Amino acid sequence: MGPLTGIKVVELAGIGPGPMCAMLLSDLGAEVIRVDRLEAVDLGIDRGRQFNVLNRGRRSVSIDLKTAEGRDAVLQLVDSADALIEGFRPGVMEKLGLGPDVCLARNPRLVFGRMTGWGQEGPIAHAAGHDINYIALTGALHSIGNTGGPPVPPLNLVGDFGGGALYLAFGLCAALVESQRSGQGQVVDAAMVDGAASLMAAIYGIHGSGGWTDERGDNVLDSGAHYYGVYECADGGFVSVGSIEAKFYAELLEKLDLTDDDLPGRNDREAWPANKEKVAALFRQKTRDEWCAIMEGSDICFAPVLDMNEAPKHPHNVARGTFIEVDGVTQPGPAPRFSRTPGQVQRPPAAPGEHTREALRDWGFSADDLEVLAKAGAIRAE
Repeated sequence: MGPLTGIKVVELAGIGPGPMCAMLLSDLGAEVIRVDRLEAVDLGIDRGRQFNVLNRGRRSVSIDLKTAEGRDAVLQLVDSADALIEGFRPGVMEKLGLGPDVCLARNPRLVFGRMTGWGQEGPIAHAAGHDINYIALTGALHSIGNTGGPPVPPLNLVGDFGGGALYLAFGLCAALVESQRSGQGQVVDAAMVDGAASLMAAIYGIHGSGGWTDERGDNVLDSGAHYYGVYECADGGFVSVGSIEAKFYAELLEKLDLTDDDLPGRNDREAWPANKEKVAALFRQKTRDEWCAIMEGSDICFAPVLDMNEAPKHPHNVARGTFIEVDGVTQPGPAPRFSRTPGQVQRPPAAPGEHTREALRDWGFSADDLEVLAKAGAIRAE
């Protein structure tokens, strides 16, 4: 029984950060009902429902929100919910008759979570965008990449999931705690551009002090320093090194059979390129496994760079159960961990509308209610 057991959440189906936020809440015990469209959205991806990992843990109902009956059904769900998650462009929920004013009037304790890229207002709030655009606007994308090369998109981890899903989940949980004290709900406006900017807080601080330049690959944490980066090995594999602190750096030199004289100017940016070449040449002399035998488990701050086939099999990840299998699909398990109320995956990903009648009945809909919805075309007739 996770720490959010007893919390009820309505999720209006979307893609990316909204579903991940709902997955996180479900993994920690919340009962999340996912409201899908009657017709599946074609994303150009042909895969079975079990591979939609972000949809795990909750039941799916299909409701046509463009019908009056469908809108009323969602509002009936809102009546008994603690929180709602929506990821439409600004103004869409209001046009559907499901905006925060309407929902909070029915359920004053509701926490209304809004997930957008640009936020609810601003000159480009209504424009389409994706992760790469949101992190581009915050300085994050510009800062990621190697010397002389273009910015490198870090998958969609920084905008969609770090700046979006995690900040929405954090905001919802904070608002739920406050609601328990005040008895009042509120709107949580989680914009990926805001979250990505927030993730850059420390870097902006260093930049303001003059310790971070705008040149990619010229700084401690962006592969500029010879003691913080990725190196290729003799077999084509890679290892990561992060020996920032002096004592960790000393151990790195020891394992590489080097001295300070071999790599002069530890904190001299001018010396870093030459030092990187020397260190790179050493790492190319042994295979990744050979370097693991020498360095793994030491205080160098070292780890092999594993692909997604290798990572679940690494002894450390196996020992912690970092990865699990759900419906035959290997995937990350619930995080973070709790000593008394551990999270768990409540169920495999659902097909859209798989639980429509079952879930609606459990949320208080009568047989007559379901019949009215079916006749109006708001849900599928059995």
